Amino acid sequence: METEELIGRLTAGLRPVRRLPHPLRRAATWIGFALAVIAVFVAAFGPRQDLMERLQRPHEVAQLLFCLATGVLAAIAAFELSLPDRSARWVLLPLPAAAAWVASLGMGCLADIARMGPQALVFGASWGCFRFIVLMGVPLALSLVWMLRHAGPIRPVPVAALGGLAGAALSAVGLSIFHHLDAALMVLAWHGGTTLLVVAGFLLAGRAWGARSMPGFTAA
Repeated sequence: METEELIGRLTAGLRPVRRLPHPLRRAATWIGFALAVIAVFVAAFGPRQDLMERLQRPHEVAQLLFCLATGVLAAIAAFELSLPDRSARWVLLPLPAAAAWVASLGMGCLADIARMGPQALVFGASWGCFRFIVLMGVPLALSLVWMLRHAGPIRPVPVAALGGLAGAALSAVGLSIFHHLDAALMVLAWHGGTTLLVVAGFLLAGRAWGARSMPGFTAA
């Protein structure tokens, strides 16, 4: 058999491989989907009655914007890290926004103390916050990981953790629009704390994902 004939037979049934869209485009698709889902729930519950008053406070606006930026940048970083030719430093992309989010909550705590006195430091339970961020954030994060199911195992741990951060942070934005919490300390504890729990859960899931998809692979 001639070489040309062999090559012809081997390639006869092959189809062109479709290139994936650019990571930013795929991230934008997921972000749009996530925000649309969250908007439906916000519309169903209705915005909190004091929303416009809250938006007149600089630290409240900063909290929302930095929380939103954390979710958006985490999603972008996850899609970038799913490609083998991308730098591992993409994992750092959402960290400045996350730090600014926490800092804005700290400023909110100080503003609440100045406005409310010791009452601002009273801590209470808000399981509704926990439930919403978990029940909304986890499915959204899973949908992101599902989009990266073929490429994600290249860096399973950071991709999964960033997916968890993206889903939880965007859910926290929606929660802040309709759920009433007076003290920034409560927001820091319940929104921030639940987000950390979701990220930790996806971090562990990422390790299991890497162990299953690539035996002997040690995720950094």
